[in-house]
Amino acid sequence: MNESARVAVVGAGAVGLTTAFDLAERGARVTLFERDAPGGGSTGRAAGICYDAYAEDIDVAVADRAMARFRSLSGEGGFTFHETPYVFLAREGDDAAAAALEESVERMRVHDRAVSLVGADELADRFPIRTDDVLLAGVAENAGWADPAAYADLFVEKCESAGVEFRVGDAVSLRTDPPGVAVDDVVTARFDAVVVAAGVHSRRLLADAGHPIALKPYRAQALVADCDYRGPTVYDATDESYLRPHPGGVLAGDGVEPVEPDPDDWDPTADDWFVADALDAVRHRATVGDAGGSELELDRAWAGLCGATPDRNPLVGAVADGVYVAAGWHGHGFMWSPAIGERLAEAVLGDGRASIPDAFDPRRFDGDEEFAVVEGMTLDGE
Repeated sequence: MNESARVAVVGAGAVGLTTAFDLAERGARVTLFERDAPGGGSTGRAAGICYDAYAEDIDVAVADRAMARFRSLSGEGGFTFHETPYVFLAREGDDAAAAALEESVERMRVHDRAVSLVGADELADRFPIRTDDVLLAGVAENAGWADPAAYADLFVEKCESAGVEFRVGDAVSLRTDPPGVAVDDVVTARFDAVVVAAGVHSRRLLADAGHPIALKPYRAQALVADCDYRGPTVYDATDESYLRPHPGGVLAGDGVEPVEPDPDDWDPTADDWFVADALDAVRHRATVGDAGGSELELDRAWAGLCGATPDRNPLVGAVADGVYVAAGWHGHGFMWSPAIGERLAEAVLGDGRASIPDAFDPRRFDGDEEFAVVEGMTLDGE
């Protein structure tokens, strides 16, 4: 496909915006369709945690490029990448999690990741967090966090500067032979290629066009609490909870709900039980300053939708001639968006500079598979 190709991107989250910009930068004429506000879907509800602590080579390669690009973008517009180590730990009595942690770190080191195993005392010497219940921890140095909304705002500006046409407010459907996008069942334009990066809504869009994908939505929750937290990002594998620094104090969340919601009719507000549990988790782990006291105050809480696949690898690549998808991130979509957008743009235009791993090929599944949802932030998946 030549670089002046007409390409439609459906979905203006972090992945869609990055893909649209990278396509336009390479000379494509890009139209970006978004039914709501850019960055207003899953991206605006993401935790913003970033790291390269993975045990599989394909994940390492994607995360490595994403981290490098986050750093290169830091300082543009209102976007900042905050360097913050990532700690993942197992508690006393959880020998299974400790064994999985040790095995994961060993595999990460095979791929030259800057990750170390530490005990409770060493962890306490380095970070202002509670460690008396820690059996074993891993510390990933190449990690940080960023505000997903600021990233989306930056790429809206970059897309506009690169000549991307925005079509906001329209619910669309796909036409795949030849590739096209329809609004109210009226085809607005023919394209040389269409990229579907609409999060969990990608499943319906592609299924209606005759290309089912193995994608299942699930609901995850997070909150921001007002406190003085200056520690690292922490994932507690025993409690299945996480926290990270936030300008308002601390951002915290936990596992997943193993119930498939209707992506067009779900509750974006946080549950009371989650708020209580997450605040308790912060009080338990973040013992320095106000975070360890009873005066911890909730700022805001919310729920978001993530997409799961049968093997926990994303669906990235062609589903038909000229029709591509990028979905199924298990909560890692924002974290990987700088690298996925770049690789997908190169794949669409066929320049071959960066291939998409076969393990991400959406056609590896029939699209009607039954599978259970598992959370994205687990020791065996890093």
